[in-house]
Amino acid sequence: METIRLLLVDDEEDFRTTLASRLKKRNLDVADVGSGNEAIELIRERSFDVAVLDIKMPGMDGIETLRQIKKIAPLVEVILLTGHGSVEAGIEGMRLGAYDYVVKPCNVKDLLVKVEDAYIRKLLEEAQQSDQQRA
Repeated sequence: METIRLLLVDDEEDFRTTLASRLKKRNLDVADVGSGNEAIELIRERSFDVAVLDIKMPGMDGIETLRQIKKIAPLVEVILLTGHGSVEAGIEGMRLGAYDYVVKPCNVKDLLVKVEDAYIRKLLEEAQQSDQQRA
């Protein structure tokens, strides 16, 4: 399997940098930013397979960031990070196209499984689009 290109978006710098480091040690190509606006800028510059977004961020929150990502790069799979009190927001995000959500603080192994599953779904969607274009 190719290296998964992951975008991690969270305004809590310590959490974000620690999680990014742990994911890099598991051979993921991780870019991390602290806001939805930075995420949108990066999505326009580079391609990603999966984005992990915190829902509660100042400025553009995770739900709006999800909406913008899906407009720019519809095949990027999105996993939302949510606090215990905002599971409803995670479910709302799934209605808007997120692959899944994870409750913070999250177990890195559990998140990694969801990231890998989301990546496989992206590969299947790309293959399906490619088949449709050839037909």
